[in-house]
Amino acid sequence: MGWLDRIREIEALEDGDFDADLVRAMELGTAAPRPIRFSTPTFKEYSSSEMKGCSKNSFPAFSVTAGACALDCDHCQARILDPMIPATTPEMLDRKVRDLVMLQDLQGFLLSGGSNRRNEIKYEKYLPVVEKLKRDFPHLKVAIHSALLDEARAKSMESAGVDTAMMDVIGAEETIRDVYHLDRPVADFEKTLAALCSTKMEIVPHIVIGLHYGRIVGEANALDICARHGIHSLVLVVVMPFYAKPGTFATPATSDIGRIFMEARQRLAGKQVLLGCARPAGMHKRVTDAYAVMAGLDGIAFPADGAVAVADAIGRPYEQQHACCSIKIGGGVRPSGSDTRTQRTEVDGMRLDACGAGAKELTA
Repeated sequence: MGWLDRIREIEALEDGDFDADLVRAMELGTAAPRPIRFSTPTFKEYSSSEMKGCSKNSFPAFSVTAGACALDCDHCQARILDPMIPATTPEMLDRKVRDLVMLQDLQGFLLSGGSNRRNEIKYEKYLPVVEKLKRDFPHLKVAIHSALLDEARAKSMESAGVDTAMMDVIGAEETIRDVYHLDRPVADFEKTLAALCSTKMEIVPHIVIGLHYGRIVGEANALDICARHGIHSLVLVVVMPFYAKPGTFATPATSDIGRIFMEARQRLAGKQVLLGCARPAGMHKRVTDAYAVMAGLDGIAFPADGAVAVADAIGRPYEQQHACCSIKIGGGVRPSGSDTRTQRTEVDGMRLDACGAGAKELTA
């Protein structure tokens, strides 16, 4: 039985519109099954018929600007900041992190915020806090949305102890101008990626599929940029018209998204390629996630109903982790067919529940 026939037997996907040629290409292009990581970070509440979420604050996101962003890009209008915890002063960040370490077994956090008019985020006054937190709590894993920067600022993040740095890579000048309202060239995004890759941090660029009002425009060039540099992994997300100005964005076709998944998998064969948090909801998300599993992506954040069943159907072992998909904390690979809602696993001699409490870091 081929993959398409197996998928059609999955209840959550029985109304999904799958491209038969694309599914067949994914099936033919697959080598030995590789494990997949289902990430359920605590930026928002989550549960599905196949997985449960975890404690609200085991890996939260903090915004140094609260809900403010000077760019007010057409695709998100700063609404992506809404679920984040405000930390508008270094003292506030320090206090909130320490409280969460003591009260809720904080494993790490994401530091983010809105950009200024040059797509920069001024983290300088927060980095001494990060450095002290890392010194006091060596187990903490810290990720940061870097925005655009130079090598000196990248080095300052490295010196503070940031583990993972993330940035959006945009491959089309017109997208930067029209969607981001930003007067900077594609070259500045590649220079930022090069600056980050000059450090010892794990560098995880993001590509937003359909960023140009739902059209596929600069994605291939963005993949080229990522392939030219020593990144740790790549996160793909899909533009969400829900956040955009009404009537300005179309929803990219799932088949177009699936083809980009395949291209990314092929272009970065030796790197982790992950599907991040943002993508349209409903059946679109279920089909998108199924394509991600079949294309061989290494991880999915907030997997839709049916994603685990697809992994089972094509023989991919999987694990669940309650952290940002860009940073790996705890867990253990579960063979396909196991129950992620109740299973416990043992890592380095430590007994862990599904939330990864007390987990040690695993190598990627």
